[in-house]
Amino acid sequence: MLQFQPPGFGQKTVQTSLGAIAYYTPVDAPWTPDASLPPLVFLHSFGGGASAYEWSKVYPAFASTHRVIAPDLLGWGDSDHPVRQYRNDDYLLTLAELIQQVSEAPVTLVAASLTGAIAVRLAVAQPHLVRSLFLSCPSGFADFGQAAGRRIPLQIIGLPLLDRLIYTLGATSDLAVRNFLEQFLFTKRDYPTGELQSRITNEMVSAYLESARRPNAEYSALAFLRGDLYFDLSMYLPQLAIPTAIVWGKTAQFTSVELGRRLAALNPQAIQSFQEIPDAGVLSQLEQPSVVTGLLAKWLHASPPIN
Repeated sequence: MLQFQPPGFGQKTVQTSLGAIAYYTPVDAPWTPDASLPPLVFLHSFGGGASAYEWSKVYPAFASTHRVIAPDLLGWGDSDHPVRQYRNDDYLLTLAELIQQVSEAPVTLVAASLTGAIAVRLAVAQPHLVRSLFLSCPSGFADFGQAAGRRIPLQIIGLPLLDRLIYTLGATSDLAVRNFLEQFLFTKRDYPTGELQSRITNEMVSAYLESARRPNAEYSALAFLRGDLYFDLSMYLPQLAIPTAIVWGKTAQFTSVELGRRLAALNPQAIQSFQEIPDAGVLSQLEQPSVVTGLLAKWLHASPPIN
């Protein structure tokens, strides 16, 4: 995935209990790598072809003020793709191990969608690892006991061989990836003439395809699609004691902004900011990167310094 990273960013790896995790960080000009800078970790969402590329239009803005770390999570991108039945505990374990290896100080976690919900669980279970949270559309996809994300009946997606065929058809072709981004993850925008205007670039599609076509990439993606990773975020949010900001694409499908406000209301002490992003869906970090960058900068500026 290096060809999709901003200039000056390079790839490093750490070894976890379940496999190697690749991450991207400043290594060369125009940046000056500095281990003393506060750590800022960006976590991509799940879904066929997801990777650290998802945040690549945002995190360069912080490379001179923070030690940016953008991993491909286990089973995604350039990280190892072990053949296993993925569970949330896999990500809680490997994410904690990653943080412990790349930073001696608590980190600010920037995460999206289901990984945003996993970040909440990590902050609840191991608060010493996390300084603050900045979350985009965080959801466990079974919040308040209601499944939000499954689009294919479980009876079908759970069938051996058929699930892999669905993955191949839905995540590994240019047309399928572009259609999914347009129909479900980005906002549909019209010119005054009524013509559809797309923010989806060829680079985005290529980055998703490269990740989706990695050997054994279907195991993690199908775990998400089947709902194996879903949980009720509302059970964990009341326990959160880490300062948190939430942003939410106003037109996000499956996990609506109304759901976001309901979740945020569970813990106003920890969730100190909730901001809708107009004209954006669930991937506002790709669709409206300048807006997300500005809101993240505002949050980081407001966060108390590390003692």
